[in-house]
Amino acid sequence: MGKPIFLSYPKPYNAEQETFVSTLSAYLKDQGYEPRTLGVTDYDMDAPLKAIRRLMLESNGLITIAFRRAHVIEGVSKPGTSEECTLNDNWLTSPYSHIEPAMAFQIGLPVLIFRENGVISDGILEQGVLGTYMPVFNLESSSTDYLQSHEFGQIIRKWGAQVERVVENKGNPPQLY
Repeated sequence: MGKPIFLSYPKPYNAEQETFVSTLSAYLKDQGYEPRTLGVTDYDMDAPLKAIRRLMLESNGLITIAFRRAHVIEGVSKPGTSEECTLNDNWLTSPYSHIEPAMAFQIGLPVLIFRENGVISDGILEQGVLGTYMPVFNLESSSTDYLQSHEFGQIIRKWGAQVERVVENKGNPPQLY
């Protein structure tokens, strides 16, 4: 059994998203991790946030894939203000792509977020909010291409080192000061 990690993503709605999840999951398993996803590998009868918290406490890190979910064909942000801007031809992701990384951050887990190209970078998906680089991937090319890229390799190694520290520290007794 590998080191448990929380793999968070909205339910894929197309073949490219499904392939990305399965390819990433296989990669993580090959690296000695056990990807766990509520409603896929783990099930719970409690309220979703309680179930998510329980699963996170059993995990050593979190990866979120902020897939495209809702297409904004024509929209406006902050209408009628000096900050008004259009949201035309952008995408929204699931609210859980914001909630789950925030929950993981609050309990000190290493967080890595992959944002699909076109998803609006607001909330926790804004660059710099977590203080770490947030890669944007494009499913118009092969998932394998991105997951074999230099960028992915460097990012996943750094995240993996943080996960290893969590695993090591979980075995240490608590420190008072």
